[in-house]
Amino acid sequence: MTDEGDTNLDQAEKLRNIIKKSQMTDSSTVSQEKKHARIITVTSGKGGVGKSNTAINLAVQFRKLGKRVIILDADFGLANIEVMFGSIPKFSLADVVYKGMDITEVITEGPMEIGFISGGSGVVGMSNLSQEKINFLIGNVAKLDDMADIILIDTGAGISDRVLDFLLVSEEIILMTTPEPTSITDSYSLLKALNRNSRFRREETMLRVLANKVLSTEDGKQLFNKLYTVASQYLNMPMSFLGVIPQDPALVNAVMQQSPVSIESPNARSARAYKDVADTLLEIPHTDRIYRRGISTLIEKITHFA
Repeated sequence: MTDEGDTNLDQAEKLRNIIKKSQMTDSSTVSQEKKHARIITVTSGKGGVGKSNTAINLAVQFRKLGKRVIILDADFGLANIEVMFGSIPKFSLADVVYKGMDITEVITEGPMEIGFISGGSGVVGMSNLSQEKINFLIGNVAKLDDMADIILIDTGAGISDRVLDFLLVSEEIILMTTPEPTSITDSYSLLKALNRNSRFRREETMLRVLANKVLSTEDGKQLFNKLYTVASQYLNMPMSFLGVIPQDPALVNAVMQQSPVSIESPNARSARAYKDVADTLLEIPHTDRIYRRGISTLIEKITHFA
């Protein structure tokens, strides 16, 4: 008889084996620099614009392209990623912080072997950790660089301190927005909050806008131009246009089925659009500089400044 505990132990053992294999590969090329996972943070100025949907569909598309992916759900209080995974994790980052669990033990495996970590109250409590707990957390999180090529961080929506903590230390940010006037206004408010924060380093941040729920690529470009014009005029905020995710009944249906559209209907307009975005992002390292300091550096910065 196999119980749930045995299943979780098997999963944890599997993940530990992945780490060992990665470490053996690294040790065979001592002269090579340690490879850090690419961190992409997905955010929005308000809720309901498709942020979590985008995180999980990009994860699926990256997996189809052969990349190892882990999603860190930093949206404490909501369970959008969990719902779409169809799996409620038993553990979260809080169990690493407060119970001393290994990071591999709190990873839930989703579709296509996509790893998922629930931030839980571990995200909220980062500002009150002792140095001992901070060191333990950073050392644990560093293992994710060996397990993933890309780590997607799904932040909360809006301009709370918790959201800003992640954005201020992120090197790559995808800002989701829609044609709704409130979405554009809230996106601008988020950019303004970043701009006026003394910790924000615009020269070290790649900010890209993804237009969601648009009728056409042209509509998406017009939406970006509205935001760009205001942000460049009043904030001197550099940003680029990443692409569009069109309005698509197949996407709505996939959400109702609690499944990513990139799996449920891979040939749907929205799924193809997510593939285009993933392709674009993977081409970027050849044209733009990406610092790749890794997930442990990001967490270290958050605990230091939180």
